[in-house]
Amino acid sequence: QVQLVESGGGLVQAGGSLRLSCAASARTISTYARAWFRQAPGKEREFVAHSNWNGGNTYYAESVIGRFTISRDNAKNTVYLQMDSLKPEDTAVYYCAASRAITMRSPRNMGEYDYWGQGTQVTVSS
Repeated sequence: QVQLVESGGGLVQAGGSLRLSCAASARTISTYARAWFRQAPGKEREFVAHSNWNGGNTYYAESVIGRFTISRDNAKNTVYLQMDSLKPEDTAVYYCAASRAITMRSPRNMGEYDYWGQGTQVTVSS
């Protein structure tokens, strides 16, 4: 069973930066695709960023392009989300996810992922 644990969330002013981390319990996860989603109060969970197993292919939600960067360190079984130029609308609980699929039909689809973390709160003040 793979466990994912997020960290790095907190309170930051608009324009600031945070780096989220998601550590995994199993070494096999180095071959899994990884992603970040977020859920704001009263809204559905939405896709933020995706990385294939080696970081060679990444995808981002349009709202975060140019501000957020997903990366991974497979030696540490960890994926990161560097968030710069944060905006109040980025306020949400951020979740990391992992997929065992060799080929994903839609990396932006929550249903494509097999494992989820508990989430970490990010609050951006104006």
